[in-house]
Amino acid sequence: MALLSGRVIAITGAASGIGLATAHLLASRNATLSIADVNATALEKAERDLKQRFPSVDILPYVLNVSKEEEVQKWIETIIAVYGRLDGAANLAGVIGPSIGLKGIDKQDISEWDFIMSVNLRGVMLCLKHQLRHISDHSGGSIVNASSIAGVQGMANNAAYSASKHGVIGLTRSAAKEVGHRGVRVNAVCPGYIDTPMNHKSRDIAIQNGMEAQREKRITSVALKRTGAPEECAELIVYLLGDGSSFITGNAISVDGGWNC
Repeated sequence: MALLSGRVIAITGAASGIGLATAHLLASRNATLSIADVNATALEKAERDLKQRFPSVDILPYVLNVSKEEEVQKWIETIIAVYGRLDGAANLAGVIGPSIGLKGIDKQDISEWDFIMSVNLRGVMLCLKHQLRHISDHSGGSIVNASSIAGVQGMANNAAYSASKHGVIGLTRSAAKEVGHRGVRVNAVCPGYIDTPMNHKSRDIAIQNGMEAQREKRITSVALKRTGAPEECAELIVYLLGDGSSFITGNAISVDGGWNC
């Protein structure tokens, strides 16, 4: 288990789900953290829980809408002003729309499309843009972006989400080629069904529209016959942020229980 003492790592979507699990695992490795989320109340609770469990870890919370460039820029500049460096980032903020699994492309609501793209794709691009301006060169600098199993295969009636997550992989691979000469690595993780608040929201939408049986069938069709835990995704993210993955970049790695095999 590699320690990350002295490493300054920024995390979006850090107040719940995979982001929160990643923050806890990084704190256990003695990393210095800036945790960011759009939900101020949930972020405050995440900070409180982290400090209670890891009292010696330095944590900088930041309320952030990743779709707003001025907010992203100020967040990264604040990290540099406080710590003088940025060694890694996990860009994990993401959203689904209210019609997930319900509408085909011919019925796609444009405002819903724009909302999903603004967070899932524009948000990752903005974070990358400002993180790459400051991340440490030739010292294990690493960024991990959240794609999805929906980013490596098409999904009927879920085009906006799937397209946004395909886009994250394109961004990740392009960035990896751009900054590899600096010794900076950029990878993506592609979770399947994970037990997170966003997955619970998707389940509730399916139940409300009489589609729970179809959804459960998809879950049980994966090789391991279960949903994953946020901590199982966090393990991969933290590995990619650490020195043990020093020759891995430009990859999109699935954490899906064998969905895409």
